[in-house]
Amino acid sequence: MTAPTASRFTVRPLDPVADAELLHGWVTDPKAAFWMMQDATVEDIRREYGAITAHEHHHAAVGLLDGEPVFLMEWYDPRQVELVGLYEPEPGDVGMHFLVAPTDTPVRGFTRAVITAVVTELFTDPANRRIVVEPDIRNDAVHALNEYVGFEVVDKIEKPEKDAFLAVCTREGFQRSDAMREVVR
Repeated sequence: MTAPTASRFTVRPLDPVADAELLHGWVTDPKAAFWMMQDATVEDIRREYGAITAHEHHHAAVGLLDGEPVFLMEWYDPRQVELVGLYEPEPGDVGMHFLVAPTDTPVRGFTRAVITAVVTELFTDPANRRIVVEPDIRNDAVHALNEYVGFEVVDKIEKPEKDAFLAVCTREGFQRSDAMREVVR
């Protein structure tokens, strides 16, 4: 099987009650260690995502491929959530997290297609000028994915739960990225 193109994915709002069991299986999977929810219960997930979906400045969605849930995406206003006081935000900054569902049958290029779809989705909002991420400095896999879609590391920051690289992706950086070059091929 070949990886789908980013345009084949759709997103729907996350339902913290209906999606709690699904998300529990994703965030507690050993490959999701950097999500830092390994010991979470289903009720913890309901509570956490209930708070996120109720928050004015933090949002979550489930990504679908052919109607099947395959990834989680979150986006937030870094002036209000997550990065407050850790960097100087610019107008149009939006923070982002994403998580691909675990699978027993990995497809080469799938996660690249997911992150491309997530960045594309966020840039559909004209108010979003830059996407900001803060992955754990030890998460080499996500650093490579971020670079693939045009993120550039701008700083190392200390968060309460981790040391992180602050990285930024502009619309222009995304358009010049390896992800977009592959779309043109």
